Amino acid sequence: MGNLKTKDLSKIGYHNDQLRSLVISIASKNFKHHSKQQLLDLLVNIKNDPDAYLDDELTARIAEKLIGKTAAPLFKTFELRNEPVYCKTYGGKGIESSAKKQMELANLLPVSIQGALMPDAHMGFGLPIGGVLATDNAVIPYAVGMDIGCRMALSVIDESDGFLKRFEYQIKQALKNHTHFGMEGGLETRQEHEVLDSPVFNNIQFLKPLRSKAVRQLGTSGNGNHFVEFGEIELLAGNTLGLPAKKYTALLTHSGSRGLGSAIARHYTQIAMNTCKLPRHAQQLAWLDMNTEAGQEYWLTMTLAGDYAKACHERIHANLLKALGLKALHVVENHHNFAWKDQLADGRETIIHRKGATPAHNGELGIIPGSMTTPAYLVSGKGSHSALYSASHGAGRAMSRQKAKDSMTVSAMKKLLVNAGVTLIGGTVEENPTAYKDIEKVIAAQSDLVDIQGKFFPRIIRMNKE
Repeated sequence: MGNLKTKDLSKIGYHNDQLRSLVISIASKNFKHHSKQQLLDLLVNIKNDPDAYLDDELTARIAEKLIGKTAAPLFKTFELRNEPVYCKTYGGKGIESSAKKQMELANLLPVSIQGALMPDAHMGFGLPIGGVLATDNAVIPYAVGMDIGCRMALSVIDESDGFLKRFEYQIKQALKNHTHFGMEGGLETRQEHEVLDSPVFNNIQFLKPLRSKAVRQLGTSGNGNHFVEFGEIELLAGNTLGLPAKKYTALLTHSGSRGLGSAIARHYTQIAMNTCKLPRHAQQLAWLDMNTEAGQEYWLTMTLAGDYAKACHERIHANLLKALGLKALHVVENHHNFAWKDQLADGRETIIHRKGATPAHNGELGIIPGSMTTPAYLVSGKGSHSALYSASHGAGRAMSRQKAKDSMTVSAMKKLLVNAGVTLIGGTVEENPTAYKDIEKVIAAQSDLVDIQGKFFPRIIRMNKE
C-alpha cells in the first residue's frame, strides 16, 4: 500500500482532521493490499455516496463520519413523576411500611402506568417482593429480579393420601438421590432437555460461556426458600381441574433459573443502570427501552431463563415420579418472577412485571405456598384489573433471614415440624415457619383475586442445607 498522507486526503475533499486521522488508521490496518490509487478511488466513492457504504463494517465508520452521524449519547437522564400512578394495595395492614415506600418509588417512574401490591409483600431489591408494575414499552431487569423465572410446579398424583405413609422410606431415598440443592454441583445422571438446544445460547455472545453451567445445573434447585416436597392435596368439589373432589398424593416444587438467570439479571441490570440515569435512590429501577437492542436482548434472555426454570421443574418431577413408579394426573405451574406483555383494562399494551407475584388472569391456575408446616393453596384467578391480574406468591416473610436465625433454635424448629407431621431433609432455621406471615390471612386478603381449588399439606420436604 502506498503511504497515505493527510495532503492526499485534502486533495479529494477530506478536510476534517478527525476524519483524516480515522481514514489513515483504518487504511493502514485494513487496506494493506490496496494500491494508493485504489484506496483514493474508494475514498472518493465513499465521499460521493456515503449511504452505499454503511453496510460494510470497515467503510461504515468513514461513511458515518462523513454523514455527520455522531455517536448517540451513552445514557439518558430521567426525572421522576410528581405524583405516583394508581396502585392498589391488598392486605395493607400486614405489610411493612418500607415495602409500601419501595412500591411508591416504582410508581413514580416516568414509564410506570399502574402498580399493585400483594398481601404477602415485604421489602426486596428494586421492587418489593409482592410488587406488580405495569410499564410503557420498558422492561426493568431489577423489577423481574435476580432469580428470573422462579416458579412453582405441582403434580397431582394418581394415588390416595395414604401412599405417603406406606412409602415414606422410598420417598426419602428418591428425594436424596434425585434432587440437588445449592450453588455448586449438579445431579449424578446427566439431564437432557430441549431448552439446552435453544439458538439463543449461540446468538447472544454473553450467553455462550453460561451454557455449560446450565447443562450441569439442569434439574437442580437453589438455596434459601427453594424446596421439593411430597404432600397430600385435597381438591374441592367442582374444582376447575375436573378431578374428583378427594385427597391425593402430590409433588410440589419451588425454584428458578439457577446460575443462568442470575448472570442474565446482573448483566442487564448493569446495562440499564449505565444507560438510564435516575435520581440516586431510584437508580436500581433503571429500565431498558423495548425499542433498543439491549431491551430486545434482555427479553430474549429473560424468556430463555424462564424456559430453563420450567425445564428444571420438568426434570425434577419426571425423575422423582419415575423413581417411585408414579403417574401425574394433572400438572399446574406458574412463574412468579418475570415480565409479560399484556393489555390493561382500557386496551393499552403494557409490560407487567411480577416480582414475587402469581399471574391470576381469569381462570388461570396458580399455586400459593405457605411455609414448611402450613398449607399451599391451589387457586384459579379472577382476572382483577386493579390487581393487574395478579395474586400473592406465598405467605411472604414476616422476618428477615437474620432475624429468623436469631429467634429460633434448631431443636425448637424440630418440635414445630413434629407437631405438624412434617419430615424435613436439609433446611435451615432461616426458613422456619415463624419467619413467614400467616398464610390464612394472606389468602383471605385476596378473595377478590382468586378462587380456591384445593389445599396442599406438606409432609416430606427436601431443602438446601447450608
